Amino acid sequence: MQRRDFLKGAGASLAASAAVALQGCSKKEAAGAAGELPTIRWRLASSFPKSLDTIYGAAEVLANRLDKITAGKFQIRVYAGGEIVPGLQVMDAVQQGTVECGHSASYYYVGKNMAYAFDTAIPFGLSARQQNAWMYYGGGLELTRELFKTSNIVNFPGGNTGVQMGGWFRKEIKSLADLQGLKMRIPGIGGQIMAKLGAVPQTLAGGDIYPSLERGAIDAAEWVGPYDDEKLGFAKIAQHYYYPGWWEGGPQLSFYVNIDKWNALPEAYRQAFEAAAAEANVNMLAAYDHKNPIALKHLLAAGVQLHAYPQDVMAAAEKAAFELYEAEAAKNEAFRKIYTQWKPYRDAEIQWFKLAEASYDNFVNK
Repeated sequence: MQRRDFLKGAGASLAASAAVALQGCSKKEAAGAAGELPTIRWRLASSFPKSLDTIYGAAEVLANRLDKITAGKFQIRVYAGGEIVPGLQVMDAVQQGTVECGHSASYYYVGKNMAYAFDTAIPFGLSARQQNAWMYYGGGLELTRELFKTSNIVNFPGGNTGVQMGGWFRKEIKSLADLQGLKMRIPGIGGQIMAKLGAVPQTLAGGDIYPSLERGAIDAAEWVGPYDDEKLGFAKIAQHYYYPGWWEGGPQLSFYVNIDKWNALPEAYRQAFEAAAAEANVNMLAAYDHKNPIALKHLLAAGVQLHAYPQDVMAAAEKAAFELYEAEAAKNEAFRKIYTQWKPYRDAEIQWFKLAEASYDNFVNK
């Protein structure tokens, strides 16, 4: 199915339009055909707790849409992280068939292969809109699906937070020198780059961040953005709030489906799943763009101090990031195959956004 076709069908009146498009018949005929399709019940394991309602909620959007599109024939029950498997074992659970599908962030699995990070985000990578362009039209979905096939999974874009914030610090960061020895909760590739800049990255679960900051076990922590950060109360302890989160310029969440389960689905259900996933993908970004400004006002009213990362930090981090990618591409064939196509696509997108989006934003934000 062409990306442009299902994106076009992911908007309004999904139930009617999907049935017509997928069955190739009139609405009346499609309703009759739906009655002939089997009843299917799947389980979806999420990597996220229900408290992260916007991220966790993307899986509920998927499930609710599928239920409506198929008149209750194809149902998915969503389980929060830890209810079936731990949040960071969702990929393994889908691969092994423990659950039929999952919702996760693929950069959690860079320990398997760093190339999985392209399905979410790598530092100084694509924005949310650019990620969608790459995935749906630029070959990104085909490239990442080739990688996921080795894990018996079919992947689908399943949400985006937009560019995240750069973290909470107990003390102000005025230059690169202030990162030396600083203990910061920041996992993954972003943590690797912070280590190159002299910081000491820590990997902590969300529930452990606040007490670690409170007792001084860490000096700083990154999470998501104002809406989710406000809930965790970081402003009570670390009032220096930095931007941008250069390690997550447009982090995509993904739905995973076990290949055998996917291939066994009727074609109409596969088409419906793709349409519902596309809606969940768009919906999450819209929700965060609505909620974050409101939460930021609350934080500023509570005395939070906003800071841009110093330019020497940004420049050093970008340099370290691309040195890391070049080194990884030299030794990792899967990473190299995606990176060599992703990099020129990223550069072209940046030039276009610099001309159009950035110039507009800079003017209206004067």
